[in-house]
Amino acid sequence: MIARNVLTLPADGFNELAVCRHGPMLFNKYDQYVGASLRKYGEFSPGEAELFAQVIGPGASVVEVGANIGAHTVGLSRLVGPAGVVHAFEPQRIVFQTLCANLALNNCANVHAHHAAVGAATGEILVPFLPPDRPANFGGLSLQGATQGEAVPLRRLDDLDLPACHLLKLDLEGMELEALQGGVRTVAAHRPFMYVENDRRERAEALIALLLSWNYRLYWHTPPLFSPRNFAGDSENIFGEIVSINMLCIAAELNITVQGLQPIALG
Repeated sequence: MIARNVLTLPADGFNELAVCRHGPMLFNKYDQYVGASLRKYGEFSPGEAELFAQVIGPGASVVEVGANIGAHTVGLSRLVGPAGVVHAFEPQRIVFQTLCANLALNNCANVHAHHAAVGAATGEILVPFLPPDRPANFGGLSLQGATQGEAVPLRRLDDLDLPACHLLKLDLEGMELEALQGGVRTVAAHRPFMYVENDRRERAEALIALLLSWNYRLYWHTPPLFSPRNFAGDSENIFGEIVSINMLCIAAELNITVQGLQPIALG
């Protein structure tokens, strides 16, 4: 096991700092998943990071919607390098502050951080406030149907008017469909790889149908939160059999052969 000093900043605060796989990371000690994983293992859902390393490289343009505190953003920044760019969106104000802190700590000059939500239309959306000093799954907050909270800008992916996009990563707790609807032009122009969370049964079929209609081939990717090869070398599994439920989406015209992942089809 790697010796890792975990510092609480300040001593009675809710933020902690630890050395992690991609560099120093600030996280909320009350966060039940991302924070808990960074604290114990020095990484979060490493199977996702391993997949990203297979589809993008130096010079790539990445959009990450639902960046949370940057557990994957920092790694994406490293993958694309100085010639690449990452646009990271996070709507929760305090979580966004931590994202920016982690980008600064890791010298991620190629990342543009956006305090905004992403959807089908431009406007505003209410973001419920989760007190940072109480246990919660901060990454699991859904904005759908929120009637109270802090007003945050709502943007469309197409508003970015990107000159290139090689990877689109969506983790919006049920709003992935709306984000894609606001990115029709971006997807048509650049045909990026997409990595899309799809863990809401009531929305799964519509999401799959849209992506298939865009001539994408879809594959389930369900990496476990715990990896025995974790950065900290910690063998205790605090997450049991919990996995992330995502889809790897590949433009059909790329003719890429995917090994070891289950194809997705309707019906």
